[in-house]
Amino acid sequence: MAGNLFGKMAADTFGLSDIGKIIDQKDFDKVDGDDYIMHEDGEKIFFVIKSKSDEYVFTNRGLLHVDGASAVSKKRTVRRHEFSNEKVHSITLETAGTVDLDVEIKFSFENTDFSIDVDKNQLEKLKDLYKTLLEISRIQGLNYKLLDDGKNGLKMANDALSRCKIEGNNIAKIAEDLTNFNLDFMEALRRTYNNRDFSEVYEKYINN
Repeated sequence: MAGNLFGKMAADTFGLSDIGKIIDQKDFDKVDGDDYIMHEDGEKIFFVIKSKSDEYVFTNRGLLHVDGASAVSKKRTVRRHEFSNEKVHSITLETAGTVDLDVEIKFSFENTDFSIDVDKNQLEKLKDLYKTLLEISRIQGLNYKLLDDGKNGLKMANDALSRCKIEGNNIAKIAEDLTNFNLDFMEALRRTYNNRDFSEVYEKYINN
């Protein structure tokens, strides 16, 4: 136990650990991840954590992870996680102990887990990100519930119609109209309850 503790202290002291730094807004355009942001489509950076080998770029649409194989390698892998496709969950913030030089934020995008060490002197800024991710997770959870309620309501309506007797020569037209209605209804549900842009949440909690 003592060996592990002193090993961690030595790694932190001599810069061998991978503690991230929160980047100021004025320097967002200097990070590698900025090259992969969809600026043309209104994507905007709100928060960046940069370590020796990785960048975590939080945008109004999700997370861009620029993954470095090592601190000395120039090879990078860029992965995107979008709020419209993946739910954010399991958000925790671990503050520093007496001898720790870093704090840690953990969260998941669907089935992908993240654990990021950050300089403990930047804890207050990291709290803003923690609150932002919590609120996005809450909104996503509510939206998923409302989306499911809408789907279930539509299914109940279709089941009721299927038990009705339809007579006449316009059965094909009725079927076509019902199909189009279902498609339009589902598209409206997705537009309403599947947020793609969380700019307002970032602007509420992130203090730049």
